[in-house]
Amino acid sequence: MSAERERIQAERSALKQEYGVLFNAVAAALFEVDPMGINFGTNTDEYEPEAGTIIPRLGQANTVQDVETIVREEFCRWFGPQDAGPSEPYRNIANRIWEAWNASKRREA
Repeated sequence: MSAERERIQAERSALKQEYGVLFNAVAAALFEVDPMGINFGTNTDEYEPEAGTIIPRLGQANTVQDVETIVREEFCRWFGPQDAGPSEPYRNIANRIWEAWNASKRREA
């Protein structure tokens, strides 16, 4: 395994450890809505890389619309704007992530 791949896996493991329930909720929302059409039923970890780049940015979000923007930007970064497509599929994901984010903040308080 390359050093870069090991570093990325270590960062993702650290995020999973730090955010636990939130990380799982974000990855699950992405997997269930499946904006890229890569859910084959058994590959439940498929969207963990994207969850790993979305979660650190959630602190910048003040509204569900901010979350939608973050999610779409990350999908554009990961897959390119053409493949990421329009914003509509990201609205449902953003609502679910926003709810999970607020629940995680309540747990911390």
